Amino acid sequence: MRFDYKTANPEATRAMLAFNKYSHETQLDKKLIELVKIRASQINRCAFCLDMHVADSLKLGESQRRLNVLAAWRESGMFSEKERAALHLTEVLTRVSEEEVTGEIFAEVRKHFDERELIDLVMVINVINCWNRITATTAVEPPKA
Repeated sequence: MRFDYKTANPEATRAMLAFNKYSHETQLDKKLIELVKIRASQINRCAFCLDMHVADSLKLGESQRRLNVLAAWRESGMFSEKERAALHLTEVLTRVSEEEVTGEIFAEVRKHFDERELIDLVMVINVINCWNRITATTAVEPPKA
């Protein structure tokens, strides 16, 4: 780790932890939340977050097979339409400088999520992207095997 962000700025860390806590308190399916966190972390190449969220996902009963193909979810029939909509939104928001949330993407997500769930999903996507950027800056690595 390049520096300890927690001691460098405890107030910022508390704010991030509060944001993170909210993401755990949503009514969204916990397995779906982990899929979203893993997919964003794959895009952002965050080894620490990938290690953590794959482990968390397996503890929730997610199958290793689905995790194995998550990066290629479009080519796999293993994911529900709701999961596919969430994963698509995850990819777009994670790459927001390259893509936009089109009306078509928004309409697809709205088929599966009410307004509160949609905001919760956006918050979860934002939380994991924040953590990915913190770990990229500080060079936090997963524990050694």
